[in-house]
Amino acid sequence: MLALNQVSKYLGKRELFRGVSLHVHPGNRIGLIGPNGAGKSTLFQILLGSIEPDSGSLAKTRGLRIGYLPQEMVPTRGKSVLDRATDVHEDAQVLRSELESIQHELDREKDPRILTSLADRHARALEKLEHLVGYDFEARAEKILAGLGFSNSRFGAPVSELSGGWAMRLELARLLLSEPELLLLDEPTNHLDLESLLWLEDYLLNCSSAFILVSHDRAFLNRTIQRIIEIEQGALSEYAGNYDFYLEEKAKRMEVRLATCKNQQDRIRQLERFIDKNRCNSKTASRAQSRIKVLEKMEKVEAPVDESQIHFSFPPPARSGKRVIELRGVSKTYGDTLVYSGLDLVIERGDKIAFLGPNGAGKSTLLKILAGVVQPSSGELSLGFHTVAGYYAQHQWEQLNPEAMVFDEALSVSGDMPQAQLRGLLGAFLFIGEDVFKKTAVLSGGEKARLVLCKLLLQRPNFLLLDEPTNHLDISSRVVLEKGLGEFAGTIGFISHDRRFINTVANKILVVKSGGIHIFPGNYEDYERVWKTRMDSPAQEENDKPADNGSDAKARSVQKRAEAEWRNQLFRARKPVQDRIESIERDLDGGHAELERLKELLADSQTYRQGNLAVETQAQYRQVQDRIRELTGKWEEEALELEQIEENFRKRQCLGQD
Repeated sequence: MLALNQVSKYLGKRELFRGVSLHVHPGNRIGLIGPNGAGKSTLFQILLGSIEPDSGSLAKTRGLRIGYLPQEMVPTRGKSVLDRATDVHEDAQVLRSELESIQHELDREKDPRILTSLADRHARALEKLEHLVGYDFEARAEKILAGLGFSNSRFGAPVSELSGGWAMRLELARLLLSEPELLLLDEPTNHLDLESLLWLEDYLLNCSSAFILVSHDRAFLNRTIQRIIEIEQGALSEYAGNYDFYLEEKAKRMEVRLATCKNQQDRIRQLERFIDKNRCNSKTASRAQSRIKVLEKMEKVEAPVDESQIHFSFPPPARSGKRVIELRGVSKTYGDTLVYSGLDLVIERGDKIAFLGPNGAGKSTLLKILAGVVQPSSGELSLGFHTVAGYYAQHQWEQLNPEAMVFDEALSVSGDMPQAQLRGLLGAFLFIGEDVFKKTAVLSGGEKARLVLCKLLLQRPNFLLLDEPTNHLDISSRVVLEKGLGEFAGTIGFISHDRRFINTVANKILVVKSGGIHIFPGNYEDYERVWKTRMDSPAQEENDKPADNGSDAKARSVQKRAEAEWRNQLFRARKPVQDRIESIERDLDGGHAELERLKELLADSQTYRQGNLAVETQAQYRQVQDRIRELTGKWEEEALELEQIEENFRKRQCLGQD
């Protein structure tokens, strides 16, 4: 249906593609990958015919309908959400024109074989037109909108009121509804939550359209595509499989290419030595000349690009208390809308919690409450001892100074970090070489996201709260971030729709649903395999059991009583230690407040004019410092005792369950 033949394209003086070819057939499901800036979006523009290649050709089947989703777009005004979704008049007109053209050919054609082919084309086009504007068209539009997260109440809302992310969802809905022969999707998952992403996966697996999609979501690629096309060093490389297959196959190809390149370099050195040795000797000059011709004709094998990841560690944060943050009886309303009521939550040091839940359930609201960005309508929020929260959201890009260089932005929050170490950390976020001297105004969305994340970590919070940190990051950037967060010594709460990222980073899953929260141990795979079905259909589990099985009911009752007793025993064992810890933390707070007061006295010139006041104040300052050190030591001892109690109870519970 579409073919590129020996296409080359330059962006200024930079070569994006060099003699690349690509064939797309009906039903193909292709993933287009490559680092940011490699030319993926430019390739889409060439396929659309919006940009002409500098050389080579593009061929399409006649009447080919292509649907294109860009990364960003301006929302259409003057229509409702449902009206915009069903606005496919242009596509319908294209089909009507195609039917008219086919009809003219049918009227003129005499060859029976060509007539049969034309009749088939006419039938297919007519079927598409009837499907596109059929009686169930609006119902299908509503179904697609619902799958992408739109509630029924928003179908009549003006498009102009939608945020950029929701406008992109609407445009995606419109494209899916129009069912073109070929879909070009540029980062379709960036603006979706996990529920909508899973819906889109299922839709693409069952739709009739061929598609080429750009995505940095490895799980999404694994499930939806059959071929990988990689843009690298101006060339297109094809892999007949999903993303995991691509990784394995590319590693094998890299080994072969490296060996071939090494062998060729050895051969070149041999030829060059022979030429240097024999070109000036009249007896052997002809043989040297033949070697020169061999070298000139030799097609050079380029060494593979070194894709080894940079190794780094985040600046170590200060150690927080065991209990990092606690919510007690928290409620939150927006106008008449109740988001949470009576919410209780404890997050402890070392937790790395992924927040999941359907769109609109309140994941971002909960993250903002924990970060202190949004205040609860009622209830209490308590930060633990030495907890320092750091919050990331994409709107923070706006806080970057457009005239500042990347290095200066990082330097502004790096404190006493040596500049060499700062350059290393920027390198970990893929700001390498001259990239650190770019002005933030010219950075891409992915580069801005990486810079904001880097600045956040330079401030050394020990409690990270991250809202979709992987959006606009390419795969190599996601891998770097995954490794860093996996080794991060503090506590993390994050929202992400990237399942591979969740699996790598999370050790707990928090599900927000129907105004409540549910916490499960493990990563996303554990949640999907063990917990999700139980949570989604608890009634079904009961229905699956025999109604007259009294022994099972009795066993469940005994188990519940045992679990309740276990919780009570744990509470009783923890209570005195927890009380001592809280008492020490109150004393520490008082000690730090006294230390600040004495600092102010010592900084006041009047202190040194009042006899022995300065000497007495300095002595008090040292005493308070000693007291703080003593209390901190006691706090660490009690915290370790508390951890040991909890660990012992966990072991006892596991042994009891076994």
